[in-house]
Amino acid sequence: MLAQTALLAAAALLPLSFAQISEDFENGWDQSKWSIYAPDCNQGGSVSLDSSTAHSGSNSIKVSGAGGYCGHIFVGTKQVPAGDVYVRAWIKASKALTSSHVTFITMPDSSLGTNKHLRIGGQNSILMYNRETDDATLPDLSPQGVAASTALPTGSFQCFEYHIGSDGTIETWLNGNAISALTVGPGITNPNGQQWVRSSYSPKLTGIYFGWESYGGDTNTFWYDDIVIGSSRVGCSGSQPTTTARTTTTTTARTTTPVTTTRTTTPVTTTRTTTPVTTIRTTTPVTTPSTTTTASSPAQSQWGQCGGVGWTGPTTCVSGTTCQALNPYYSQCL
Repeated sequence: MLAQTALLAAAALLPLSFAQISEDFENGWDQSKWSIYAPDCNQGGSVSLDSSTAHSGSNSIKVSGAGGYCGHIFVGTKQVPAGDVYVRAWIKASKALTSSHVTFITMPDSSLGTNKHLRIGGQNSILMYNRETDDATLPDLSPQGVAASTALPTGSFQCFEYHIGSDGTIETWLNGNAISALTVGPGITNPNGQQWVRSSYSPKLTGIYFGWESYGGDTNTFWYDDIVIGSSRVGCSGSQPTTTARTTTTTTARTTTPVTTTRTTTPVTTTRTTTPVTTIRTTTPVTTPSTTTTASSPAQSQWGQCGGVGWTGPTTCVSGTTCQALNPYYSQCL
């Protein structure tokens, strides 16, 4: 019988290494290993095991996300490899991403501070990353940056993969195709990643959670299936744990052969000079529109956020740009 993860089986043999986690939910949802995560508050979001739709087999995890920050809900694991982290998940969204800022994968990151997250979601209808402490986005939300990313298709399962390196490397694939706008790191040139690299960043992920979070009124339903977390990329076809046999609900057993992979990484020495950032954004439950401005706040850079419901960062823009409202929840320096 397939364990919900391959981690425990490999731990006794490889105490100093991370065993790949692979979960298809065919044996149900083990909440002791895939726990609910709703930082600060939860008012309306829900997680359930769904047997009506799946990428493979019969089951998937369904996340029904409510509108507003407190409508958020996630499900995931704290079992994260040290160093390079590769994640593959088959994802189905019921609605297209809109202009509002949302998150469907959140990762607590101790390098950013207590209860701060590296987030994957959308804004301006495209896939993007968001760093909670300084609200940096990848790509830049300029017309060029938006055009360089891509939308998340709806109504069917999509293969979404990403790589987070301890040196700050980020790589992203959708259905096996690399998204250049969502790629950054030492030795990588991304003309649409200037906001992201303005600060030195070395991620230290302590969890990976799948779900829904909206910073406006957007609601959505997401399904997650065939999730793999490990220290090397498995691709869209890889789905089985590396150390366990899987038995389906029929009488046919399917066994995979243990795989031993040796990966050599050449150290990269990079000197990066950044300008210290003094603006810290804290996300709090929103009840009424409010805008806070302080005389000492620095001007926001071009394409950066400068206003909206719940926004507490800079509300003035650098010379040559003005703060323009795109919707009640987001204003941008244009």
